[in-house]
This record gives sequence, C-alpha cells and structure tokens, in this order.
Amino acid sequence: MSMTTPAGWFPDPNTPGTERWWDGTAWTAHTRPVQAQVPAGPAGFGPPTVPMAQATSGSGGRGRLLALVAAGVFLVGAVAVGAVLLGKGDDADPGAAPNVSEPAATTADPKNSRSATPPATDDSGSLTDQLNGITIPVPEGWEKSDSSLDEGATMVTDETYDCPAGGSPLCRRGRVSSITASRTEGKSPAALAEQDIATAADKAYEEDAVGTRIYGGIRSHTVLKSQSVAVAGRAGHLVRWRVVTGAGPGGYVQSLVFPSSVGSESMVIVRFAFDASPEAPKLADMDKIAASIRPIGDATSGGVGSSIGPG
Repeated sequence: MSMTTPAGWFPDPNTPGTERWWDGTAWTAHTRPVQAQVPAGPAGFGPPTVPMAQATSGSGGRGRLLALVAAGVFLVGAVAVGAVLLGKGDDADPGAAPNVSEPAATTADPKNSRSATPPATDDSGSLTDQLNGITIPVPEGWEKSDSSLDEGATMVTDETYDCPAGGSPLCRRGRVSSITASRTEGKSPAALAEQDIATAADKAYEEDAVGTRIYGGIRSHTVLKSQSVAVAGRAGHLVRWRVVTGAGPGGYVQSLVFPSSVGSESMVIVRFAFDASPEAPKLADMDKIAASIRPIGDATSGGVGSSIGPG
C-alpha cells in the first residue's frame, strides 16, 4: 500500500533553514523561512528527497510497525505505574503526589505539526488560499467550491442554472478563484494582469474545463478598467473586461494581480467572472470582494485601495 503526502510546507532538502511547498505530487518554486521543526525519523515527513517516504506492504514491515506500537504502549504504561507507586511511598507527601494522567494527556504541539502554518482560518465563512497566504470572506449567496475541475481556491454563487448554449445544467452566475501566477520572471503586476485577462475570459466564457462551449464562445470584448490598486497591503493591478458571448447575456471578467505576503512572494492572481444578467451578482460586488481580501491571520489591514471606483 502506498501513502501520498498531501500538499503543505516541508523542509527544503537543498536549502537549510528554508521550507518549500509540496503540491501533493511534486516540489514547487515557493519557499519561505522555516516556521517550525518537522518531526524526523522513519515515520516523519520531509526526508531529503520527497516529503514522505513510500510505505510498502509486507509482513515484515507490518510486524515491525506493530512491535513499535506495542513497545510505545508498554513504555507509557510503565511510566504511569511507576509514578503511582512513588506517590504511595511511606515517605511521600500525599499533597505532592504526581499527576499520573499528565503524560497521557500530552499532545503534539500544533506549532510543530506540518499543517500549523499559516494559521488556520479556513472556517465556513472564508475562502482561504493557504499557499498564497490570503483569505476572502464568502458573501451571502455564495459557497466554497469543492469541484476538482476548479483551479486554485474557488468560490461560486450557490445557485446553478441551465447553461445558455446547453451542454450542462450547472452554470454559475458568479465565480472567484485565487491562483499562483506562473512564468512571472521580470513581470510587474500590471504586465501579468494584462496578460492574464484573456485567459480568465476564456476559462469563464469560451470553454469549460472539459472543452464544451456552454456560452457559445466569446464574440467580442470591451476593456472597462486597467489600473493600479493596493490589495492586502501590497501594490497590485487589475484589468476588467465586458465580454459578449454567442449565447446568453455574456459577462464581466477581471484579473487582479498582486505579490503574496508569504514565502517567496510569488504573484497572486484573483480571477472574477460575473454574468451580465439581472440574476447575477452586481458589478459593484466585484469591488467589494476585492476589497475584502486580507492576509491570513490579519482581520484589519489590507484590502483594495480607494482607486477602485464603481463598475
């Protein structure tokens, strides 16, 4: 039986004092200073080559594992019994008897667990992009997406409808996704936003994740905004388009780009897609959601600056 390590921060095998992001299948380019010590040893995570060694089946390995578990249980029991006997000695002070339940109640320090950083804020009311270190409150009428077809951390409006060009009954009137920008060397937030907006439009209204043109494809677009903004305390840039589709009312798409405040400060892209229909979220909500973006663990600072006006 093989075991696969979930995504998370692990000690960089090539750079002491640094942690690198493991995406569940391979190392990525994202790094940050070491936040906590990760347990080492045969059952630990983060050996020199991959975050978790592959566990293989076999009677020998199973026997060794059972033996180690049994030895651990025996040792804890022996410590507890010894403490009780010492507490009952003739010379012992009854008021100073040791608390025998204390060793058994000891638990792992969350700061030393591989999931302890960044701070846990993934509650039902927030969309958390742990890799990029940001959180976005989920507005009323929205929900976090659990679809494997969505890219990055995604939230969508909670009602579905039949797609205008057919092919699916699961179209959504609003979608927001936070992802990590790729191929960013030497590129500013403005350059990346200008580059990404066409991709954001295609993913929202050209073809869905399985290649179906559920909106009849994009026929034309109009640039509504291209401006510098401050997001989560970082200098960023946004570009917004209005797209016309072959079927349905079309919609609005936006690429918002800014540097992450964690790790190697990779560029973050937050993509927005709102249908241009009365039932869809108001265009002003696009600005409100952008303004609500915060660094993980920071409930006050950040957000988009006043340079964003109404849509």
